Amino acid sequence: MAPARSLSPHLRALESEAIHILREVAGQFDRPVILFSAGKDSVLVLHLARKAFAPAPLPFSLLHVDTGHNFPEVIEYRDRVVAEGGLRLDVAHVQDWIDDGRLTERPDGTRNPLQTVPLLDTIVAHQHDAVIGGARRDEERSRAKERIFSLRDAFGGWDPRKQRPELWSLYNGKHAPGEHLRVFPLSNWTELDVWNYIEAENIDLPQIYYTHQREVFSRNGMWLSPGEWGGPRDGEELQVRTVRYRTVGDMSCTGAVESTAATVREVIEEIVHTRITERGATRADDKLSEAAMEDRKREGYF
Repeated sequence: MAPARSLSPHLRALESEAIHILREVAGQFDRPVILFSAGKDSVLVLHLARKAFAPAPLPFSLLHVDTGHNFPEVIEYRDRVVAEGGLRLDVAHVQDWIDDGRLTERPDGTRNPLQTVPLLDTIVAHQHDAVIGGARRDEERSRAKERIFSLRDAFGGWDPRKQRPELWSLYNGKHAPGEHLRVFPLSNWTELDVWNYIEAENIDLPQIYYTHQREVFSRNGMWLSPGEWGGPRDGEELQVRTVRYRTVGDMSCTGAVESTAATVREVIEEIVHTRITERGATRADDKLSEAAMEDRKREGYF
């Protein structure tokens, strides 16, 4: 692995803002938790949190809502990071909610939309008053509307009309009993910022973010991985392609991009020349409707 590089003034400012936000969470809330999917953004949030409180132990536990259709490489990475760091991880398995009847499998096989109920149930069960995630405003239109401290009602729902002002980096964590806040330390980062920071800090990621050969099939213009969730279907041919992933989620709706980028620097060069956001290029669940993400956020999705 290449040696770490010094941070540019721009990245240092973003890092300082994120660390300030994470320290505000630690100061204002009793039971905060970091959503940790082992995707690059949640890996970055964890890295920043450990940096914010070093040499003290991390004051947050981790939570992963596991669809059961995650990439094996990502789950292996998640468990390794938790074990090596001596971290506490709670896993909410979507399959458990399906098995006991609280959820029903979707006809299309995708479980990404099914994460909402396990997430909200776990927040209530563990009494989390702040849930920290790696969402960024550049990813998707509804996420661009959201504040860094985002109030959620007693049902986990998001109302964009009740967003609070955040002037002079002042964050209001007040909430009524039963309510909680979602917190987004990476709100002002872009995909390119994330990768430049990963390079500068020499952060390890799951290998599916870099080029590799994989069996995939084409559906609606996306390269998807085969699986028990329902692919490939009749007329969809498995092919071995040289691909990588720009984002990580449920295998049923997360597409690969054809790429030969084998290093962080090559990924950065690739991103510089793209004009499609990572979710726009690789997430089928965001294409269900024009307002698919906003509809899910109103119901309690992250």
